[in-house]
Amino acid sequence: MIDINAAIRDLSWHREPLGLYEPIAYALEGGGKRLRPTLAMIACRMYDGNEEQTLPVALALEIFHNFTLLHDDVMDHAPVRRGRPTVHVRWDDNTAILSGDQMMTEAYIRLESVDPARLPRVLHIFNRMATDIWSGQQLDMEYEHRENVTIDEYIEMVRLKTSVLLGTALQLGALMADAPEPDQQLLYRIGERIGLAFQIQDDVLDVWGDECTFGKRIGGDIVQNKKSMVQIMALHHADAARKKELHEWLHRETFDEAEKIREVTRLYNEIHVRPLCDERIAAYTNEAMGYIEQLPLPVEKKTELIDIARKLLNRKN
Repeated sequence: MIDINAAIRDLSWHREPLGLYEPIAYALEGGGKRLRPTLAMIACRMYDGNEEQTLPVALALEIFHNFTLLHDDVMDHAPVRRGRPTVHVRWDDNTAILSGDQMMTEAYIRLESVDPARLPRVLHIFNRMATDIWSGQQLDMEYEHRENVTIDEYIEMVRLKTSVLLGTALQLGALMADAPEPDQQLLYRIGERIGLAFQIQDDVLDVWGDECTFGKRIGGDIVQNKKSMVQIMALHHADAARKKELHEWLHRETFDEAEKIREVTRLYNEIHVRPLCDERIAAYTNEAMGYIEQLPLPVEKKTELIDIARKLLNRKN
């Protein structure tokens, strides 16, 4: 079994100009769950595929994912990622943008080694994923300026911005093992559902998580008025008085950050938002489990995928 972390460490970024490549090394050395490449390799193993041939695809997914984080952190003015200063904070915005651009290129360079028989299909799926992610990011930016965003609109944005990467990881891993097309599509849906549960859990942890284990500042979404499942659920379920108070905090131009985090969190607790979000997480996880059961494979072939889906439901970071 290939060690994904070791494979990422083996990537060499000691190139000129250092100002372009050092931030890439910094971003990839920052840890993370390696969820996308892990899912690709799990799907490959489920169909007894060649892990060495699948590794470039897995690495391309991880590099691409981290590239999106560099740009996302610039857009969100995020100060911390995985417990360390973000690239745009440690260097500057221009560096984060340009190094991110090179990371996207590096992802496609990895795909150059895919065998010619599979490459057109791999590129088609990879490019569809990228287009969906850009669409999701655009919706995310647009929603920041909208007063009312529905739960369904938010879920679709998350599906595009986050979930498609997980679905693509499973689909490509299966494709590299020559899995039947219906199985590939089913695995894509599994990844989508895992991704939805993952992002809502991320929204929950941003409010109620432990900063030491979460790796990002707790309350960052609250400070930035970022649309999240927690905020949208709160506005949807709050009584008139609490909705009015929440709106006042969301529209306050000057505030003490610690006070805003404390007061908005209090409102979320009074509205009982967390159980509502937990129900959504459980529902999407159960949907993923149902799709896994539909895969026409022996149970032992599906154990890895089942285990990782369950771990994500109970994650702390």
